[in-house]
Amino acid sequence: RLEMRDFGVKVSVIEPGYFKTLITSAENMEKNFLSIWEKLPAETKASYGQNYLNEFLVSLRKMQKRCNPDLRLVTDCMEHALTSRHPRTRYSAGWDAKLLYIPLSYLPSALTDLV
Repeated sequence: RLEMRDFGVKVSVIEPGYFKTLITSAENMEKNFLSIWEKLPAETKASYGQNYLNEFLVSLRKMQKRCNPDLRLVTDCMEHALTSRHPRTRYSAGWDAKLLYIPLSYLPSALTDLV
């Protein structure tokens, strides 16, 4: 954003939370992860263990339930950034971005890791 300022280009950063899209589809993510898992050497799989794989797949499914289906929140931010006379520097779309991820970004790494 700052690098482009010297060229007269204004950049707005849109920071969405979790939204229901093809990227966050539990089925797609699970399929891709299992495909990668199958290609790992047996030693690496043993190092992580079957329990790691199972817990990861469960967490993927839980994450899917938290995804917001209302993409309008993101597209409204995009529209404002593109059409506003004075666009904001940053846009946070979704309650999780506003209440969790943005505040976490200001905390020291040790506290963020704990959370």
